[in-house]
Amino acid sequence: MEKLKLNETPVRTSRNFNINNTKLDINFPEKITPFQNLKILNYSNKNYITEKIDKYNLVYGLNKILENQVKENSNKNIKIEIDSKINKDIVLDFEFNNENKTLIDNIEIIANENTKATVIIKYCTECDLEYYHNGIIRALAKENSNLNIIIVNFLNQKSNNFLSIENKCENNANLKYTIIDFGGKNSITNYFSDLTGNSSNNRLDTIYLGKENQFFDLNYIGELRGQKSNINIEVQGALKDESKKHFKGTIDFKKGCKKATGNENEACMLLSDKAKSLALPMLLCSEEEVEGNHSTSSGKVGEKELFYIMSRGFDKNSAIKLLVRANFNKILENIKNEELLEQIVNEINKRLD
Repeated sequence: MEKLKLNETPVRTSRNFNINNTKLDINFPEKITPFQNLKILNYSNKNYITEKIDKYNLVYGLNKILENQVKENSNKNIKIEIDSKINKDIVLDFEFNNENKTLIDNIEIIANENTKATVIIKYCTECDLEYYHNGIIRALAKENSNLNIIIVNFLNQKSNNFLSIENKCENNANLKYTIIDFGGKNSITNYFSDLTGNSSNNRLDTIYLGKENQFFDLNYIGELRGQKSNINIEVQGALKDESKKHFKGTIDFKKGCKKATGNENEACMLLSDKAKSLALPMLLCSEEEVEGNHSTSSGKVGEKELFYIMSRGFDKNSAIKLLVRANFNKILENIKNEELLEQIVNEINKRLD
């Protein structure tokens, strides 16, 4: 077991906040065997898929040890290149089981000029065993492209989930992420977007839902460099039992990004007196004529809202489910895949029981 410092903030704050990084004891897998239980759906000649990926140093990432593990020992490499406008969702469905307990994946997605596609990446567990996931997802949205990426984490609560995401947006590119983060004993995510293009746009919507002793650490970073570039970060979460969450959101207006905009909002619903939520939204600026906004909030379920719903014939647990779903619905509306949406809603209900 090795204790690692993970997910450093781009700019350090007072140590009293206890949020600049997270330290975890990690059991690294002793043996890494090929991961075989992957389904790729809706593959066609319009999206070229290969296992050949060039090595690349992340700007941020979770930790150099985890980054090097992916670069040197990945057991699943996937490169998707989009060459047209694709109507069907491309789906990567990873399922952990007795024979596939360790996944170290390196995924690269390239949306070429004037293309449009949705890519769904789903991680789920078949058994109640301890699994290990460490992955890197890199996306390049070229000029005038529209790329929609949905990441769903349904791992069980014995597993570790480590994910580094890095993006680049060129002129007039639209990159949209929806992250459904429910699984893992520890779920640690580093997200970085480099908006180099003029009028480039990145939207990131996240839902997290913690129970028992789960721990989520979310470090979201956006650097705006292109004129009139825009990033919007919306995070909605709920914590039960003794679960914990750290949210760190940094929007950095770099020199040259005149008339750029950046917004971030994080809200956490506390469903237990023992659940803990820490949040650190930051705005950094090296340019004039920009607009940045940030907000964060956490609190218990409102007694008046509960009373109102229960007076309509619902029990307390059903009323809480409705309130949580109401907060999540704005983000869930992004998911047009009806089968996936049904799975997510069922998972929400199951975890709130």
